[in-house]
Formats: sequence, structure tokens, C-alpha cells
Amino acid sequence: MSPLLVIIGIVLTALITVLLLRRARVQHLQQFADKPLEPELLKLLRQHMPLYERMPLDLQQRLQGLVNVFLNDKSFFGCSGLEITDEMRLAVAGNACLLLLNRDDHCFPGSHTILLYPDTIVTPVVKYDGPIVHESTSARLGESWHRGPVILSWADILRGINNPEDGHNVVIHEFAHKLDEENVSMDGLPVLHEHADYPEWARVMSQEFADLIKRVQHNRNKVLSGYGSTSPAEFFAVASEAFFEKGKQMQNRLPKLYALLEQYYGVDTVGWGSTT
Repeated sequence: MSPLLVIIGIVLTALITVLLLRRARVQHLQQFADKPLEPELLKLLRQHMPLYERMPLDLQQRLQGLVNVFLNDKSFFGCSGLEITDEMRLAVAGNACLLLLNRDDHCFPGSHTILLYPDTIVTPVVKYDGPIVHESTSARLGESWHRGPVILSWADILRGINNPEDGHNVVIHEFAHKLDEENVSMDGLPVLHEHADYPEWARVMSQEFADLIKRVQHNRNKVLSGYGSTSPAEFFAVASEAFFEKGKQMQNRLPKLYALLEQYYGVDTVGWGSTT
């Protein structure tokens, strides 16, 4: 047998193995998607996810299944002495799975690890200006590493939970980045449902991003966090936060953006109940 055929055979065997393992994983997780949460876990979900009570019954049931899958697929690790509890796991899983309500057999496959810190994450920053080294620190509520873990501050998760209508939800923000990265890189363009959806996505998101930059520059910004003006990737994450927490405001002030995200996420958050 020629060396080329041997190589082709090895590659095909590897691909088939990967596909079979992926199929087995999906089938394994599906058993959890069809089960409601245990009563004690559902109680914690209700306590740490105010948006749950607004959702229609069918979406509540769907979310419970997704949370079951998430909890059985992801590993949580406490950092800086933080001890992981069920309430932490439910708070993260519930808010993250809001983004998946219209998706089948999907649970952020590119990330399996969540690192929780007790408070805002302070990381060192080093910049070089020729021979001069500038050292500083950067405070962050969370991070999403490309093809890697999601890092979150428990204190900032709680701040978002305690004010579910302010448009700030660090879990939604960081897991929106996980959706974004599925389309090769984090650039504000996730994988869309249909190929025909991409031109409209590009047109609306580009215009809304440019408009946000102008509003921030003129101190006239109302619905979206100004942090969204820093890059298209951050714009998508910030817009996702507002879509779930400030849906009515977004629909009234930014109707094209709301309609685009409603189509993408497959839910009408305005119809869930009162939002400011």
C-alpha cells in the first residue's frame, strides 16, 4: 500500500472516530435535556434567575432541560479560595442557557470549564513603548478565552441578578462571546441559521455599531452599555445583554437591532413581561 493511501486511511479513521465520539456525547447529554430539574435545583434557579419567572411555561421547561445538560457537561472551579456551590452553578447555567432556547443539541461545545472568582478579576497589563515598559492592572467582571474557559466574578454575577433590568449580565455577556467564536473568531458575527441571513446581519449590526459609537461620543446613549462601542465583538455581547434584560427599551429605541436579535435568539423577550 502506498504511503499516501496509508495517510488517507489514518485521517479518515481519525475523522470517523471524532464524529462517533461527538455523536455519543450528544446522545449522552440528550437524556438530561428531557428531564426537569430536581426540586431543590429548580428552587435555586428561581432564586438566582429573575428572568425565569417572566418566561412562558414552555420556555421554562426548555430552559430546565438545557440547564440539566449544562450542569452535566461543564466543570466549575473556584479560584482565590472560592468554594463552588449549587447556587453558583445554577446562576451561571440558567443565565447562559437563555442564549440557547432555540437551539437543538447545543451547549457551547467549544468550552467545558467555568472558573469563578469571588470578586472582580484584576489582571496585570504590560505594555511596551520601545525600551520603556509600562505596567498596570485591569479590572474585569469576566473573560471568555477563545476555545477555552469562561472566567466570571461571583460578586458581579450577583450584582446582575439583583438588578435584572439594567442591561448588565456578565454571564450573558461572556457566553455571547462563546456563540461569537463559533464562526472562527470573535468578531461580532456568530453562526447564523441560514446563509441568506448574513447580509442583513452585516448591514444592521454595522449601522447599529456605528450609531452606538456616535451616541457614546455625544453622551446620548440610553439602551446599550457604552462598552459595546469598543469593538464589534463587544457590541454583540452588550446587545445580547440588553436584548434579554431591556427588551422593551431596545424594541422602542433600536427596533432593527431588536428584530435582528429576536430572529437570531428565537425568542421575543418583550412578550415575557415588564421590562423597563
